[in-house]
Amino acid sequence: MVLLSPSVGGIRILIEKCESYAKKHNLRYNVEKSVYMIFKAGSKCPSYVPPIRLNGEQLKRVYTFKYLGHLVTEDLRDDEDIERERRALAIRANMISRRFSRCTAQVKITLFRAYCTSLYACSLWTQRTINAIRVQYNDAFRVLLRLPRYCSASGMFADAHVDGFHATLSKRCDLPTS
Repeated sequence: MVLLSPSVGGIRILIEKCESYAKKHNLRYNVEKSVYMIFKAGSKCPSYVPPIRLNGEQLKRVYTFKYLGHLVTEDLRDDEDIERERRALAIRANMISRRFSRCTAQVKITLFRAYCTSLYACSLWTQRTINAIRVQYNDAFRVLLRLPRYCSASGMFADAHVDGFHATLSKRCDLPTS
């Protein structure tokens, strides 16, 4: 569960409502797994934050948190998440390349579609950082099919009848194709 409020007072009210609900239904929130984050407004962040408590225990403040597979940071930048996804894509592609090196191109393409095109949480990425994933996506496909690094990305995807990065991204994010 995520609670959002523009103030510490607002968060305290929301937590009290959650505690009241939990008590009424014989539930208890796990304080060990509960944390709070304060988002920066530009470069501004409060120097002092009064304690935020759940079940009488003070919550730990974090600056980065993984939520539904996406890294959320206090400055709302997605650089860390893009880097994590880029590395994961490289690992998946290299694993397919090694384990299925003797398979036909069609089998490799099917595996690429299954394991390398999910782009989970891509609707949260900003245009500024998407380029790193695009390069990794193209390189992963080249490695998989043993194509030279300098070959045209659009050409290799067209030849293989596979959506390129931007088409895949558009489908995952329900964006119109440009």
